Amino acid sequence: MDARRSFDILAVQLEKSPKPDALAAKMDGQYVPLSSQQVQQQANQVSLGLLSLGLKKDDKVAIISMNRPEWLLADFGIAQIGAISVPMYPSITVEDYKYIFTDAGVKAVFVADKHLYDKVTEATAGLHIPAANVFTFDKVAGARHFGELLELGSQGNPADLEPLKAAVQPDDLLTLIYTSGTTGNPKGVMLSHDNILSNCRGSQRFVPVSRDDKALSFLPLCHIFERMVTYLYMLNGVSIYYAESMETIADNLREVHPSIFTTVPRLLEKVYDRIVARGHEQTGIKHKLFFWALDLGLKYDTQKDLGFVYNTELALANKLIFNKWREALGGNLRCIVSGGGALQPRLARVFWAAGIRVMEGYGLTETSPVIAVNGYERQDNMIGAVGPLIDNMEVKIAADGEILTKSASVMKGYYNKPELTAEAIDSEGWFHTGDIGEFVNGRFLKITDRKKEMFKTSGGKYIAPQVIENKMKEDPFIEQMMVVGADQKFPGALIVPALDELKKWAGQNGVAAKSNADLVKEEKVVKFYHDLVQKYNQGFAQWEQVKKVVLLPEQWTVESGEMTPTMKVKRKVITENNKAAIEGLYK
Repeated sequence: MDARRSFDILAVQLEKSPKPDALAAKMDGQYVPLSSQQVQQQANQVSLGLLSLGLKKDDKVAIISMNRPEWLLADFGIAQIGAISVPMYPSITVEDYKYIFTDAGVKAVFVADKHLYDKVTEATAGLHIPAANVFTFDKVAGARHFGELLELGSQGNPADLEPLKAAVQPDDLLTLIYTSGTTGNPKGVMLSHDNILSNCRGSQRFVPVSRDDKALSFLPLCHIFERMVTYLYMLNGVSIYYAESMETIADNLREVHPSIFTTVPRLLEKVYDRIVARGHEQTGIKHKLFFWALDLGLKYDTQKDLGFVYNTELALANKLIFNKWREALGGNLRCIVSGGGALQPRLARVFWAAGIRVMEGYGLTETSPVIAVNGYERQDNMIGAVGPLIDNMEVKIAADGEILTKSASVMKGYYNKPELTAEAIDSEGWFHTGDIGEFVNGRFLKITDRKKEMFKTSGGKYIAPQVIENKMKEDPFIEQMMVVGADQKFPGALIVPALDELKKWAGQNGVAAKSNADLVKEEKVVKFYHDLVQKYNQGFAQWEQVKKVVLLPEQWTVESGEMTPTMKVKRKVITENNKAAIEGLYK
């Protein structure tokens, strides 16, 4: 059988590859599995429980939680009655929750724990969401527990669900995903069952996993990337184990021994930086061997055979050094799929050299999400590009360089916003991504910038800030960076230093400061970063070179309102918050 609606995935897994550990989460220090049969049974109980509350087809139900089995049980349970899930980030504000609840017309909420329950209680005050329709996955005093809904559902008859499931069509709305965006209120992206499942089918041949494999899941399920990949795992019979938190990933990798996981570039950068920091702690021959292996790794190229000598040295480096990297990542890792932002090529090179294949991909919430992804085999993987197009995906490059795409994965539109939908999808059905790109060698898509983020200097030259930022952020001393200079004589930049690295450098160079704010003003530190930027400037045209920088003492975060939950900079907010500093660059 084939999955045409999201909940068909459960039947496909039961028929083709029933698992004793379809889903697993840690409880009291041990991973506790749910079998394929239990997942189907409990999803049915969610469906029947929601029906007993009076919910019906097309009603909206919110899910606010970090990854855990209950998230998926709620997701499938909602879908089986033809209702529509509205997943949200746990990290967004009460105001955002209130806006989304109102815009979507949410009628019930699943929420993880007391902290989020309190936020939801505040957000729902005065709205038409009864407290009896808010369920918590953890036990929370005064709240209805998820187990109570399962108990309600267990009193119903699963056979009653069959006509409701049969009434759900592939083109029906499955989910409303609100994209935070870098400006304005979030927009509700309308994705149908077929939107996401067509993306699963198109991505199928790129994912080298089977029923014998395990995946570790930690990217938020409310993001379409992890959700689509989860559906794909389940269709392939892969067991899904959930990390306890972002902080415990290293331990969970060693416990689960996964074959695959998905990640965002920032996390891979942190893993890499931690490994290199350990290399610096080595002395003597161990120190030399580590950096010899690292230098070899940085030369790796999926598209070129670098010859007998290089390959022989790399095989030795794998035995002496890189095998320890693989052990640290669980010892069984076949590949890592990276998305959600540009991956620094050096990371891809080193991990590939170490026998860990990194598959960088590209897409948007509006495209369900994958448009292109680098393959598992070397010939299908180009470092620095986002790979060949997935199956049944059309892409063309517009005259101004914008990437346009057309496929069954393109959203139905923005909820309640027909004018924005008309802006995004033209009369011929092409979705305008807002990204600038090109094809390399006729088949590998490469992203060069965001259309809306490009700006002109007063000299009329176009600046693509992301290209400059991504290059300079390769440096271990630069944590965050934003290039500025629209209508000015030259580009400048705001830089948030990697404070741990900077403090080590300061200690070694006789710089003492009581606070971060004092440290970034120290003359030696300012000169150090000026010289650092000049070094990277050599790779850019004269008009693209960053002439002046301001160092900032605090990181930009989701909580400060300067980053989106997917860790993209909110340029407008950061510009406003640092107005005086930016003006100072041009005085």
